[in-house]
Amino acid sequence: MASVPMLTAHDFKDPAILLSGEVDYDMYNDFRTKLERALSERAGGTVLTIELSTLGGDPEVARMMGEDIRFHSDLEPSRRIVLLGKAALYSAGTTFMSFFARDNRYLTRGTRLMVHERNLSKTLEINGPLTSCIAAVEATLNEIRSSIAIQNEGFENLIRGSHVSMEEVLKRAPGNWYIEAEEAVSLGLVAAVI
Repeated sequence: MASVPMLTAHDFKDPAILLSGEVDYDMYNDFRTKLERALSERAGGTVLTIELSTLGGDPEVARMMGEDIRFHSDLEPSRRIVLLGKAALYSAGTTFMSFFARDNRYLTRGTRLMVHERNLSKTLEINGPLTSCIAAVEATLNEIRSSIAIQNEGFENLIRGSHVSMEEVLKRAPGNWYIEAEEAVSLGLVAAVI
């Protein structure tokens, strides 16, 4: 990827999209409305800025929002879509950030990222003919394996081009890895602190 100019605080003065709160379907609907408006108002070749602050939420919603970013970035490469994380980008917020190219990730001073493993809360009741019991256990194992694969894809997106190895993420994520803004820059996870 060609080098892109470093942005300054002035570039984030009037973000096209402001998002805060829980990453959920309400945020997704708000995001889609604001994204469509911003895309129609700003011609290709311009910088479209998104500001986000969140304590987390639904990782699948974060992935949907991220796929929208990836799609529109691929659709119109002359348009630069940039994220400014403000105060906290926890969990699903970090997942969303992982869909932005590293050069398009910025944080405000004092912002913290939080990376953790996905959680599962499920009661598995085994009751009935033995073959159906095996099917229920296998279905749960398949769900867990698939969720781990999706989680690890997100980790790989987050660390691509950084100084962080997958081994380090997998070691630190189970205990909720908090990363301060300046540390995120030194690790190569974001472009700069604004």
